[in-house]
Amino acid sequence: MADSLAAVANQVMSIGDLAERTGLAVSAIRFYETKGLVAPARNTGGQRRYLRSDIRRLSFVQIAQQLGFSIEEIRTALATLPAGRTPTQKDWEKISRNFHDVLDKRIQRMTRLQSYLAGCIGCGCLSMKKCALVNPEDGLKRFGPGARAVLGDRLR
Repeated sequence: MADSLAAVANQVMSIGDLAERTGLAVSAIRFYETKGLVAPARNTGGQRRYLRSDIRRLSFVQIAQQLGFSIEEIRTALATLPAGRTPTQKDWEKISRNFHDVLDKRIQRMTRLQSYLAGCIGCGCLSMKKCALVNPEDGLKRFGPGARAVLGDRLR
């Protein structure tokens, strides 16, 4: 019995310990809790107690945010992970597959933007001569507002 209690005690941590392990501020961890990204238990004194697996969850949150994913997208992804246990490699692979397509599309968009920045803005013409070749008579407007060519739309 004492061994099982010790094992459980080794699987939970305080918010301060979690902050130290993740590099996040305590306030950031509380914010992520309000957004449903982590769900600590409470001890008898009402203090938050996090699972060690929350280190990985919060590390994922940090990385996903750096890659431009919204809190809602991250919350939706994390909701697929099992509660109350450390996610397995298969659990993380499932999330990875879902994010892979989104990341590929973002990479393609950034590559196009990089090309346009070097070729269009960098050309120095500051006129519509070249842009008239890429988007004659503003034909891309039918796709909607914004930089349609950079978003991948093309005139056929």
